Amino acid sequence: MPENLCMSDHITIIGAGLAGCEAAWQLAGQGVQVRLYEMKPHRFSAAHSSPGLAELVCSNSLRGADLANAVGLLKEELRRCASLVMQAADATRVPAGGALAVDRGQFSAYITEKIASHPLIELVREEIVELPADGLVIVASGPLTSDDLAARLARLTGDRLYFYDAVAPIVTAESLDHSKIYAASRYGKGDGDDYLNCPLNQPEYEAFLAALRSAEKVAPREFEKVVHFEGCMPIEEMAARGDDTLRFGPMKPVGLPDPATGEEPWAVVQLRSENREKTLYNLVGFQTKMTWPEQRRVLRMIPGLERADFARLGVMHRNTFINAPQLLLPTQQLRTEPRLIFSGQITGVEGYVESAASGFLAGLTAAALARGSEPPLPPRETALGALIHHLTASDSRHFQPMNVNYGLFPPLEGRIKKKDRKPLLAERALAALDKWRAEALS
Repeated sequence: MPENLCMSDHITIIGAGLAGCEAAWQLAGQGVQVRLYEMKPHRFSAAHSSPGLAELVCSNSLRGADLANAVGLLKEELRRCASLVMQAADATRVPAGGALAVDRGQFSAYITEKIASHPLIELVREEIVELPADGLVIVASGPLTSDDLAARLARLTGDRLYFYDAVAPIVTAESLDHSKIYAASRYGKGDGDDYLNCPLNQPEYEAFLAALRSAEKVAPREFEKVVHFEGCMPIEEMAARGDDTLRFGPMKPVGLPDPATGEEPWAVVQLRSENREKTLYNLVGFQTKMTWPEQRRVLRMIPGLERADFARLGVMHRNTFINAPQLLLPTQQLRTEPRLIFSGQITGVEGYVESAASGFLAGLTAAALARGSEPPLPPRETALGALIHHLTASDSRHFQPMNVNYGLFPPLEGRIKKKDRKPLLAERALAALDKWRAEALS
């Protein structure tokens, strides 16, 4: 049995994003006193503007809801484990076809109220620049860890890396030219008006591509290493890879026939509702590092967006993560100082759901260590277990942030038809999760 590492009357959590809030909720649910630090509103990162906890930058940040997607399975596992993030998501959901999208303001407000009102959670609005000298600490400072704390973590771990996350622009609904836009979800999924579509013919697409390639970009600062995450690639980076890259990516017209012609356009830009009132729309997949004047010029070349009013323009921001396979135990404890537990995107999980999952497991680890017992590790067959295994068992020489996906799961036995593989993986995962919950979390 491990030694009791909790030398204080509470557990400290640094950062009140999804990971930190989920960890705090799980700890408090097991009767453990928590002190949760959040630097907002005294200081904001480049991507955040609200003083609320668990702030999202996009309404569709929680992604696919179906079990055919591994992230949908991960969400179902978290639901079954009484996740605060999933409670908030289900309570503030907005229509988005096959995706789980939320009203961002309501989502943050829900979590903020639950955390702030819990008698075992002390919410401290203060920036932490040094780690506490003793006691259990969960570091959930996120991908935008402040410079001072990042420098401290760099000294502690000897390994600090960067890649860039790109935020897509948002336009107001009233500024759209609806005579050129049609409502449709791909292949008819959803309610039909979850997405708006801006069709482009071949000359329009080629002109847009040329403008995109020649547009002025925001240059990185000298000390920052530009490494883009493949799942969040800026559109201009994709455009540089080939003439048809965008047409087979975020501008793919497949499954979106234009009702005016009955045929699929040459390319299409999809707009997704950003809130329940459908007053704001996000340009799906249009993360960008163009300068703001260039964004206005280039994006207004898209049919229907000629007079677009941008409620938010795209921005690039730094994403800080550690080399988890080299530094962390499967419990997310730091190998060299096991009283420190890392959680969320700073570990190298990519995505909000994955960050919440990492926070959930960090909470379980910290609660067990506070009792002097062995932390419960989820089975490899589950999405939770597959994600943690990727973090801590990957090749540290080539480690990169990763969304949960079925490629991380142990293979099924025997010959399985391709169409049956994902449903069977999900079925196996949920059975393993329920057994684990009954045996380890009861």
